[in-house]
Amino acid sequence: MGFFVPAVWAARCYSIAATKIHSFKHSAIPTKTIQLKGTTMSWFFLMMGVMAEALSHVALKATDGFSLSKPIPALLVISGHLAAFLFLSQAMKGMPVGVVHSLWAGLAIVTVSLISTFVYRQHLDTMVWVGMLFVAAGVVMINLSQGHSH
Repeated sequence: MGFFVPAVWAARCYSIAATKIHSFKHSAIPTKTIQLKGTTMSWFFLMMGVMAEALSHVALKATDGFSLSKPIPALLVISGHLAAFLFLSQAMKGMPVGVVHSLWAGLAIVTVSLISTFVYRQHLDTMVWVGMLFVAAGVVMINLSQGHSH
């Protein structure tokens, strides 16, 4: 469970920074407002969630049907999923739920496919990679859209 310590620490730092920024925004000092599509920390947590999810899905194959004979891959799967949801809950503080979920799902699909190509030597045919390009294009379209600011 040592994986959760950095995640909890990062969530706490994010909470402290958000409080400081909020109190600074309401001070007497005039500031220029910069409109961002999701905060930098939200993107950081989203990417961490994608990586935790992707690694847990790659480890899922090594569990051999989640048998008790392979406890380490099973622990990686469980802790990876828990970490992914922890990271995603933090990402949703600065981005809409639908955007976080669609980006997470799309990026995780592509990431799992790329990692499994190298780890398990699973080669996908051309049509599958074309489909992955559509997923990647969808992620780009969501990121560039004006509808994802809160």
